[in-house]
Amino acid sequence: MAKTVKSSLYEDLKRQILTMELDPDADLDEASLSTRYGLSRTPVRDIFRRLAGEGYIDIRENRGARVIPMNHATLRNFFLVAPMIYAAIGRLAVQNFKPSQLADLKQTQERFRQASKDMDAFTMVLENNRFHEIFGEMSANDYLQPSLGRLLIDHARIGHTFFRPRNQDMRRRLQVAVEHHDSFIEALGAHDEDAVVDLVFEHWELSRENMEMFIAPQGLKADALIGGPSVQSLEKSS
Repeated sequence: MAKTVKSSLYEDLKRQILTMELDPDADLDEASLSTRYGLSRTPVRDIFRRLAGEGYIDIRENRGARVIPMNHATLRNFFLVAPMIYAAIGRLAVQNFKPSQLADLKQTQERFRQASKDMDAFTMVLENNRFHEIFGEMSANDYLQPSLGRLLIDHARIGHTFFRPRNQDMRRRLQVAVEHHDSFIEALGAHDEDAVVDLVFEHWELSRENMEMFIAPQGLKADALIGGPSVQSLEKSS
């Protein structure tokens, strides 16, 4: 029973970080989590250490645990290295995947597809993250998998608005993402390494554009912010 509760805490914290229910840099209260889940401090600390090792949280000396932050440096590094790591993972996945992993990928894609039809943003974030995690597992590379895992955390957090489309263009982009996943599965099944790598860059470009919209949204008009007269009204009165 204790193991089940402990696993629930681990999965809940991961989900809350990926879906931005827990903000970057948010403090994690060990005492309140212990009370809420009916666990002693020791298993909670075990979970914290596990999540820290996977890149989800940061444990600071004498200051407790916090959700891993996002700042200018981390974002810059993310955009610099993400396509290189995704491409290397994709190439190795073609070379090393197992039939059971391809089956897992297909099942994950069906859950992602259904969530996209339902406009279930939380499920889309989690299933999309799982889809790309499976690629890492397929790569069977102990050096690249931790890097992929860290990238996917920020990929989910930066791009979470992609799964809450506010207009027709964003809905179209979401459908393209679903189609890309289908194409990944087809290319893997055909052992087509070049096709997978080409898809990596197409998929990355789609993600990058959406993440840029989240990071740098279109600005509000200044008069809307301060409640002052609009430029047009000022021109009419002059």
